[in-house]
Amino acid sequence: MSDFDEFASSRGPGLLRFAYLLTGDPHRAEDLVQEGLARAYARWSKIQHYDVPEAYVRKAVLHQYLSWRRRRSSTEVTVAHPPEPVVSGPSEADQIAARQALWQLLGTLPRMQRAVLVLRYFEDRGDDDIANLLGCARATVRVHAARGLQRLRTALPATSHTLEV
Repeated sequence: MSDFDEFASSRGPGLLRFAYLLTGDPHRAEDLVQEGLARAYARWSKIQHYDVPEAYVRKAVLHQYLSWRRRRSSTEVTVAHPPEPVVSGPSEADQIAARQALWQLLGTLPRMQRAVLVLRYFEDRGDDDIANLLGCARATVRVHAARGLQRLRTALPATSHTLEV
């Protein structure tokens, strides 16, 4: 097994999780990781000597996500049964519904805002690291984060009547 094969099999699940957090779609996440790994494979002789080769591939996946040309044909999420109305305090089902609603709202954000929020809150990265990954200023990262959080806060009250969280 080559070094690249070992890298892809050991780091693949983490890259897939990262891509899924960015896209919210397991199939698009797989496409992003596949494209990122394909690009890395072409340059693997140089990349394997980097201190952290995964950082290069992760950045390639991030750039693929940010430049993705195809749009989803629909933002609707199909479910087998409509959710039941909330009867009393927040149960486990209510908490799951709240997380699902927040996840759907995250999917409505522009790509840069979503990327910043995923990198900050799911990947636990600092502003400097995010700015380096995105190739922008630290202040730009803070602006995208603030605007993304504001859009989420604005949209949450509209859904709170069904969530009651």
